[in-house]
Amino acid sequence: MAYNFPEHLYFEKKHHVWCLPETNPLIRIGIDPLGLSSLGELAYLSLNPQGSEVRKGQPLGMLEASKMTGELIAPVSGKIVDRNQAVLENPLGVNEDPYGTGWLVLLESESWKEDSKQLITGQEVEEWSQDELRRYRQQGWID
Repeated sequence: MAYNFPEHLYFEKKHHVWCLPETNPLIRIGIDPLGLSSLGELAYLSLNPQGSEVRKGQPLGMLEASKMTGELIAPVSGKIVDRNQAVLENPLGVNEDPYGTGWLVLLESESWKEDSKQLITGQEVEEWSQDELRRYRQQGWID
């Protein structure tokens, strides 16, 4: 499987969550393909309600996948202004198109400028993604 990490996105390194700043202060959030590969196919997905506040590092939802069950951790703080209803109804859509139709939530983030300093983007993405691919293969999480 090929793993793509677009340099225009911002990545949270520990939980493999991506952010796409759309219009200030709206940030689209999803899970990257490497994180998804280590989880397996998503079978269930729940996201915090629209209008709820989330804090960076705290859960914004829960997921069940073929390899594990766990929390989705918010990469930035903000208010959930939209949830992707299509993936709530068919979680496999996240696996099928993680950077497109498989997005999770749209956050209104007043703290983006500060929170994004903890994320990687641009040229940093290549080195990080190669290190992560090596680590995941060594751990046996991916082939």
